Amino acid sequence: MRMKTLALGAMPLALLAAGCNKGGDGNATAPSQPAEAAKKAGDQTIASGLDKNGRFYQAAKAAGLDSTLAGPGPYTVLVPTDDAFGKVQGALADPAKPENRAELTRTLTYHILPGTVLIQDLAKAVDNGKGKAIVQTMNGQTLTATKDGDKVVLTDGAGGKATIVDGDQQRSNGVVHNIDAVLTPSAEKTPAAQQ
Repeated sequence: MRMKTLALGAMPLALLAAGCNKGGDGNATAPSQPAEAAKKAGDQTIASGLDKNGRFYQAAKAAGLDSTLAGPGPYTVLVPTDDAFGKVQGALADPAKPENRAELTRTLTYHILPGTVLIQDLAKAVDNGKGKAIVQTMNGQTLTATKDGDKVVLTDGAGGKATIVDGDQQRSNGVVHNIDAVLTPSAEKTPAAQQ
């Protein structure tokens, strides 16, 4: 059984089926509404809207991603709470060390989705995928979206779970969702790194 894949490209958002062997319409398209909603967000970018003293922003700045998050996008950024950052080890625990930059970038880009993806888009993809949807991240790996009641839960490559606790914070270049855990990409190299 194959699941729906949330694939984001040049279009702000497109939900594509991974390909079902059964008949019927296997493709679902999200409403074009998210891009319009993002345009109404004003001039504040994702970078300028993040708490400058928050651990996610500090990590993004150390990795050089702050300028990306100030760029045109659109992006969907999954921002772990400061409490979630307090529970991690390794590169995220000390983002200022130059030797941590590669791992820091790999982990943070796992928290960025190309395009504008609202909570309702994720929920719809999960419903269309019969309980699961695969979500592509900027680092080339995927997350699995499911629902727990009316909450969207994201599962990482290591099996860890993060729930969107506060979402749909729209910015001029995308949207921010706060999550309650740091997502961990799988240990294998990302497709971009394998070249």
